[in-house]
Amino acid sequence: MSAPNQSSTTPLPFLLMGIPGLEDAHTWISIPFCFMYITALLGNSTVLLAVRLDKTLHEPMYYFISMLAVIDLIFTTAVVPKMLSVFWLGSRQIAFWACFTQMFFIHMFTAVESGVLLAMSFDRYVAICNPLRYITILTNARTVQIGLLSLARGAAVMTPLMCLLTSLPYCRDRAIPHSYCEHMAVVELACADPSLSHLYSIVVATLLVGTDSVFIAFSYGMILRSVLRLPSRGVRLKSLSTCGSHLSVILLFYTGGLLSMYLQMFSLGLAPHTRVLVADFYLTVPPMLNPLIYGMKTKQIRDGIFRLPALCCPSKSMF
Repeated sequence: MSAPNQSSTTPLPFLLMGIPGLEDAHTWISIPFCFMYITALLGNSTVLLAVRLDKTLHEPMYYFISMLAVIDLIFTTAVVPKMLSVFWLGSRQIAFWACFTQMFFIHMFTAVESGVLLAMSFDRYVAICNPLRYITILTNARTVQIGLLSLARGAAVMTPLMCLLTSLPYCRDRAIPHSYCEHMAVVELACADPSLSHLYSIVVATLLVGTDSVFIAFSYGMILRSVLRLPSRGVRLKSLSTCGSHLSVILLFYTGGLLSMYLQMFSLGLAPHTRVLVADFYLTVPPMLNPLIYGMKTKQIRDGIFRLPALCCPSKSMF
């Protein structure tokens, strides 16, 4: 007997269950997610506007921050609106291709963000360890090329996985015990052996995260060595402070990602709703905090945000 999604031209939809075991509390749970989504939209849009309008921020470092803001906007918009519709309206159905499109965007831009964080660590390395060549090494054109390369890498590694997943027959219960189309939760619904897709995803995730993490650690190791050689304590602290926001974002991204991934792979005796909430928070908390971290820790970004009213509405000359 053929699988339902192979017996017709239109595959059957999936059903998102929200947070299993906490269905009665969906309305209350939706409040913090709605707040985080609005905060992420406002925060990241403000950062983008500040970098766009303030010419003093037209430098590679701030272009990379803008890339992170765009990624965060895509992350949250790909997940939270549908999540809120499940919580508020009980709109659990999601089309087959919409489900995999959502999954594609989530995982592709996870890889893109990892690449951008690596590029930012290289940016700080050149700025601190080789400042005289900074302008010639990291031009604006090269910064754009790095961003496009990170995007192409993310799409290149995720496209084969999506082909593997969409080719599987899904003939079991099509209820996904999650708030979005989480990769492992969807694969468990397949009625064929998904070992090839499991192997591919594990290898790719290990190589991407492992390689990027090693190079980021190397960059900051070299930065630390250079900073410790500086004669003035004040200069050392100023140099390290310029990396503080970046390091905070790196720790938030990789720690949260690894925690979410391992909890999906190994239950560790935790209730299902705990694992679902961890995954949901991973996709909503960093996009909310990233612009706040940069706004608080990066003086230039903070000053650019404060100058926005004057940049958006310049006063007219008085004659």
